[in-house]
Amino acid sequence: MAAAERPRGGSRSNCRGRPFQRAGLAGGSAAHYLRRMALPRPARPSVVWADLRAFMRDRPRHQWVAGLLSVMIPVGILLAFYTQSFMQAQPRPQVIYVNNWPADRSDDEIRAAQQAAVERERAVQAERQRQFQRLEKQAERLGI
Repeated sequence: MAAAERPRGGSRSNCRGRPFQRAGLAGGSAAHYLRRMALPRPARPSVVWADLRAFMRDRPRHQWVAGLLSVMIPVGILLAFYTQSFMQAQPRPQVIYVNNWPADRSDDEIRAAQQAAVERERAVQAERQRQFQRLEKQAERLGI
């Protein structure tokens, strides 16, 4: 490779003869912005406090109201979730009905009780069917 074809600028060169040009960066003496930037000196707390007071003094009232609302709404939502996490739903008491039968009852008494239960269930089912038929007739009258 001839000396004229070798890239100038060492390993930082992306393009022949023009360092940083391909990347869209300035090269040569204009590359001062590519160096590390020094950190700002820490400010005294009194200066920071004075700057904050001057900033707050220049705000109009509607910006304070909007700022307060924009902080309080998320705080309220988070507070609601936090308090709700401690509330546990109490289960309703479960009522269990127990039939007390005499130990010496006969098979005929058992069959009669079962038949009476079946008849009660059929009566409830027939009443429910009658109510649905009545609703269906009303819906037909309304054109539904």
